[in-house]
Amino acid sequence: MSAAESRLARTVQSTGAIGRSGGTERTHVTSTSVGPSRRGRAFVRAAVWGTAAWRTAGSRVATAAEWTAATIRPAGALVVLAATAGLVLGMVFGWMEWMVAGAASVLLLLAAVPFLFGVRSYDVELTLAHERVVAGGDLSGEIVVRNGGHRLSLPGRIDIPVGAGLVEFGVPLLRPGHTIAQPLEIPGLRRGIVTVGPATTVRSDPIGLLRRENAFDDVHEVYVHPRTTGLPSTSAGLIRDLEGSPTRRLVDSDMSFHAIREYAPGDSRRQIHWKSTAKTGRLMVRQYEESRRSRMAVVLGVAEAEYLDADEFELAVSCAASLGLRAVHDARDVQIVVGSEIPRVVRGRLRAIRRIPASAPRPMLDEFSGVELLENTMPVGEVCRLTAESTQQLSIAFVVAGSRVPLARLQHAALSFSADTAVIAVICDERAHPRMQTLSAMTVLTVGLIDDLSGLLLRGATS
Repeated sequence: MSAAESRLARTVQSTGAIGRSGGTERTHVTSTSVGPSRRGRAFVRAAVWGTAAWRTAGSRVATAAEWTAATIRPAGALVVLAATAGLVLGMVFGWMEWMVAGAASVLLLLAAVPFLFGVRSYDVELTLAHERVVAGGDLSGEIVVRNGGHRLSLPGRIDIPVGAGLVEFGVPLLRPGHTIAQPLEIPGLRRGIVTVGPATTVRSDPIGLLRRENAFDDVHEVYVHPRTTGLPSTSAGLIRDLEGSPTRRLVDSDMSFHAIREYAPGDSRRQIHWKSTAKTGRLMVRQYEESRRSRMAVVLGVAEAEYLDADEFELAVSCAASLGLRAVHDARDVQIVVGSEIPRVVRGRLRAIRRIPASAPRPMLDEFSGVELLENTMPVGEVCRLTAESTQQLSIAFVVAGSRVPLARLQHAALSFSADTAVIAVICDERAHPRMQTLSAMTVLTVGLIDDLSGLLLRGATS
């Protein structure tokens, strides 16, 4: 082999070695980069699985805690505590009495568990005869219970919330598909909006250690309307305007004749009264009182400090509702206004009133059902002032207030209305005899019962 060939062979061998060496290095680098990536993905998967498992476990624990709090009654909690303390102390210190007490507590809990079965086996239907009643009346209805399962249903109880109270029904042993119906009678409801339902099936052991409930979705709202009385028509009472209410403003043309005066330049010749002209020898024209459709306002004070007690306030609500109902029946344009609740932080800087719809009797009485005494609200005088500012051309205004409102304050409230507005104050005082008195700016009616209002209005109409 020549020297050139020898050098060429060494070069090829050297190149192949370098190539193999380089290939080995590249393979080693690649395997080094892949290893950590797989471990990272596995770590991420483990972290995600652990987070999901932690959340699931937390949700299960929260559900179990909620179920435990809803199922174990205070007596059951004491038995659980006695069982835990008795068994732990008995086994640690070897006290046989404590172990017996703990075992007995556990047996009590185990014996109470079967009474919880079948809480969802009932189908309960609650129906009411009326959803609108008058205060003091009775509410009647019916509750129908059906065993919709395929097994016997153990005796249980059904609770029906009625406002802040509770009505309980005992359910006997029911065969599969068997139905029972029981009447529901709720006497003497007070004015307000009463929520009846939802019916709730209750399972509990005789001792009262454990309890399970299942509430249905059948909820009824009952409007308990205030008591009202029949009032004389306002068209034949204190304000008469079958075709419009005359005011003190004199005009040259209207429906309510007032007097005859001498002709002045600019008067219409159609208003010349020819008989008076012939008698006096001078042109005389007719003069009229301006007539307008009467607008009525009923203002009810709801400030707690203005009433002696809750019964006096109920009398005031009944009077205001009776006046509003009479105006609606007479097809009058009536505004019914009560004070609105004002936050304590802005009291004295904010004025607000609430208007009760008076388009029809039912929505008006429904709204009266929700009127309540308020601690933070404007006094009745401020309510009158804001009503007069927001309502134009009032013909008559009734101001209904409690016995703690002085007459001087009511007189000041009457001055909020215009001079053409007849103001009648209705003072509700259950201790007073019915009477009527006339002051400088208004007529004051004092009522002790709701039935007194009708007689006083008739007396005011004839006087």
